[in-house]
Amino acid sequence: MKSKLSHLLPLLLTVVVLAATLALPGCDNTPEEKVSYTISDTTGDWGYPSPYSHYSRGPGYVRMSFIFETLVWKDDSGFVPQLAESWEYIEADNAYRFNLQHDVTWHDGEPFTADDVVFTINYCMEHQYQWVDNSIVSSAEALDDHTVVLYLSQPYAPFFQNFAGALPILPQHIWEGVTEPETFLGDEAVIGTGLYTLEDYNKEQGTYLYLAYDDYYLGTPAVDELKFVKISEELIPAALEDGTVSMGSLPADITADFEAAGFTIITPPPSWNAKLTINHQKEPLSNKEFRQALAYAIDRQQLVEITQRGYAMAGNPGLLPPTSAWYNPDVPQYEYDVAKAQELLTGLGYTLEGDYFTKDGQVLTLELIAAADFQEVGQFIQQQLELAGIKIEFTTLESKTVDTRVDAWEFDLSIYGHGGLYDPSILKTVILDDGFNSARYTSNETLTQLITDQFNEMDEATRRDMILQAQQIYAEDLPALSLYYPESYTAHDGSVDLFYTIDGIAIGVPIALNRMAFVNQ
Repeated sequence: MKSKLSHLLPLLLTVVVLAATLALPGCDNTPEEKVSYTISDTTGDWGYPSPYSHYSRGPGYVRMSFIFETLVWKDDSGFVPQLAESWEYIEADNAYRFNLQHDVTWHDGEPFTADDVVFTINYCMEHQYQWVDNSIVSSAEALDDHTVVLYLSQPYAPFFQNFAGALPILPQHIWEGVTEPETFLGDEAVIGTGLYTLEDYNKEQGTYLYLAYDDYYLGTPAVDELKFVKISEELIPAALEDGTVSMGSLPADITADFEAAGFTIITPPPSWNAKLTINHQKEPLSNKEFRQALAYAIDRQQLVEITQRGYAMAGNPGLLPPTSAWYNPDVPQYEYDVAKAQELLTGLGYTLEGDYFTKDGQVLTLELIAAADFQEVGQFIQQQLELAGIKIEFTTLESKTVDTRVDAWEFDLSIYGHGGLYDPSILKTVILDDGFNSARYTSNETLTQLITDQFNEMDEATRRDMILQAQQIYAEDLPALSLYYPESYTAHDGSVDLFYTIDGIAIGVPIALNRMAFVNQ
């Protein structure tokens, strides 16, 4: 029987020879260390980063955007070329002509051409992509390998924000055989033209690993490896300090300490709001006066001071924040007034008996649901509404469970949040459209018409008037109530020059992870 050492002798000899070789003069075979960049995330899993598989919130889109690209993109100053190097609007045809980049390849080495763009448009007409309205483009035509024309179905003011800068282009040679895109999860499902390829994805651990694509047409990626890791909010500061992560969100009250320690602190303009979602499909919440009573009963400024420690802006019932260029300052604000709330409830036939209102012998009771992140906010709202005489049964649930219940209308009140409050085109997405991110409020025909028609209004002054009217009606009808716009702070180590995208990533994602920050040009 050979000893254990005898098994190791060949390996030891190899190591000695290798060490001697590395020590020879003029011989430097030390493998180059890969440059990694690690991003912390408190949620973790945002779905498989393929166009039809990522979760329908901003972080899911961002993870996909490192792999798949759009015709145009945005940096910190506005729209910039991406797969299209230039473009022009052909007014006579209500069409956009895009001159595409040359020498672009898919991650499998196949060339990118105008046929891929035409294919993507046609494919999305058959298979709805969640982030764009397929009706915007009526047809697409490839004039040659590097020229494509997109014909619009009607004039469309936010075309670049909502379509050309949001729709990921698919490789025809892979997707033309895919009939069920939501279940297409293999390696081929993540072949794009982006600066990174997906090396590993772990749904259970909520981790992603991307590797730089060496043949990326816009330049060498700034880092070799891009990692997303799941870390609790409480542990992010320590992870930043010891170098475990390169960037992460911070509580407002410790940002000064991190800035003094050499970290770069960035903060976006208000574009995200925490919102009280109201099930206006059921009584008594279907009554506008009842919803207004809820608004009067909640002191939004005190909510900011107590639950956000003052690091937020009180919500505007018209939805858009006061910092928005489209903000209407004349909408009703529902300043905190318990007496007014109770007056409205009394006018609706409720009687205050003891602590709570009753009607037909039943105590006025509503269920309030929220993710654990909103527990303190939920407790505050519960206390406020109960002070006004409405009994609240408050429950915290896993965030995706809240989304599912809201989507199915299985709730009374919920607390959730969304971003994108930049271009007013977001109003359709979060007021009229389907899905848990939307109020799904189409009962007011004038509001619906204003929000729909503003897309086709190419005169900015006229469009602005329409948006101001829409905010007024929305604030009066109150299908949902913006509670506050939080101040958010991101710290990073400075190795990559991160920035917040003007008007948000794609249709308005307020996350400081624009892929252009990771390109060395």
